[in-house]
Amino acid sequence: MSDHHHHRARKRFGQNFLHDAGVIHRILRAIHAREGERVLEIGPGQGALTEGLLDSGAQLDVIELDRDLIPILNAKFAAEPRFQLHQGDALKFDFASLDPAPHSLRVVGNLPYNISTPLIFHLLNNAALIRDMHFMLQKEVVERLAAGPGGKDWGRLSIMVQYHCRVEHLFNVGPGAFNPPPKIDSAIVRLVPHAVLPHPAKDHRLLENVVREAFNQRRKTLRNTLKALLSADEIEAAGVDGSLRPEQLDLAAFVRLADRLAEQPNAA
Repeated sequence: MSDHHHHRARKRFGQNFLHDAGVIHRILRAIHAREGERVLEIGPGQGALTEGLLDSGAQLDVIELDRDLIPILNAKFAAEPRFQLHQGDALKFDFASLDPAPHSLRVVGNLPYNISTPLIFHLLNNAALIRDMHFMLQKEVVERLAAGPGGKDWGRLSIMVQYHCRVEHLFNVGPGAFNPPPKIDSAIVRLVPHAVLPHPAKDHRLLENVVREAFNQRRKTLRNTLKALLSADEIEAAGVDGSLRPEQLDLAAFVRLADRLAEQPNAA
């Protein structure tokens, strides 16, 4: 075997390559790509999912940061006219440059832990282009994405993702499915941007601000954590009990707080 078949998984990219055929098949079944669809794969690694995605007949764009993987991916897939490789950082990638129809892009990725949250936020900024997203993530991140109010998993990530998307925790994947095996469990999540937002905020940035401030000190009451933004009376006027802690509030309540903030003369 020549050396390039044994690409060393590099710590700096947080790489753990998926190799379990059963798990690969299960993920591909969950995605269920079809002929003619636009699929964007982020961080294809050595192409474990890429092959099956191409076999579906979909039009596939892939973004890979690691220069060492580019020749491996090109050797395997470049002859396929429906395959397009972009070398670069998904966090800086302009998704509109793919010129997809609205709500058409199907995004797939085995995301390293260190970029998962900023990348999901970057994708949510482009939600109008996206039909759905399937990610392999650290299991505890998926539990946060899918959480409901009331528990320790409910926080900024849950709220901002659920503002934009329906979240489904599909199934868990053990360390043995990867090479080298990570020290954590992984899970597959499906995020589907809402056609109509269930709780639209007057200003999405103010919602971000309220949620960030509220969870900055999650042990404290809302009256305390939000005092720089809203008075106790304004919290009350939004129909929210200021003596609650942030994790006790649902998405709708946070939107009411943000909309209350939007009414202030200096909100902008």
